[in-house]
Amino acid sequence: MAIVTISRGSYSMGKKVAQKVAENLGFDLISQALLYETSDRFRIPHKQLQKAIHDAPGIFEQHQHTKKMFLAYIRSTLVEMVSKGNIVYHGLAGHFLLNHLPHVFKVRITASMENRVAVKIKEGLSEPQAKIKILEDDDHRKKWTRSIYQADPNDGMLYDLVIGIDKFSIDDAVELICQGALKKSFESTPECIRLSQDFLLACKLKAALVENFPDVGVICEYGNLLVYATTKEAHANKFKDVLGYFQRENKGIHNLEVHDMMTMPDQAV
Repeated sequence: MAIVTISRGSYSMGKKVAQKVAENLGFDLISQALLYETSDRFRIPHKQLQKAIHDAPGIFEQHQHTKKMFLAYIRSTLVEMVSKGNIVYHGLAGHFLLNHLPHVFKVRITASMENRVAVKIKEGLSEPQAKIKILEDDDHRKKWTRSIYQADPNDGMLYDLVIGIDKFSIDDAVELICQGALKKSFESTPECIRLSQDFLLACKLKAALVENFPDVGVICEYGNLLVYATTKEAHANKFKDVLGYFQRENKGIHNLEVHDMMTMPDQAV
């Protein structure tokens, strides 16, 4: 039930590596399907979701409510898609979206500017044009990650394995990742399964609440849901209706408590 996330810099061969890792391990590959699945589940036009996610950070920051709502929807969808394990995820911020799960093997693929420029030249750009395009993409990714997660995507401490693809063939990189994914550290233990189920419930409830109550936080421990909200939110009829419906429609919930006037824990989603 391993889960592998592969992050990359632009034009770093990460897509090809992810495809081969999934093929070699016999895992399902998730990439663009995440946004399509999110679009279907939450009835948001795919183009609108994609534009909001990939727009410049400054534009996204002007619509805080939309940002919180779309990210909650994407995370809820992804956590459910990976819940059965044996998944390679190559796409939007998997190492952040799944950071509550201890058995996720987080990989980063990097490449030198020289090799990345060579990729763009093969696509028809001149060397100066290629460098400008790559630097723009790098700057956008860094700003986007900092605006959402207050982190630098190039920080090696965010990952379990960082591979500089320049000195490895694609097959070499795939072999390293496959070996890592099968290590005991990333085995799916009963505790990992329990944590996955709890995290999924928390993410699903957050997604159910976020449109009308974007600032609530949710934790789930052993099927016990803890919702952190303001007193005003906790007493709103709409809030109570959402919680009641969620309890009726979802299995595995042992208890649901609302905590108002209390500090929200850092691990809340």
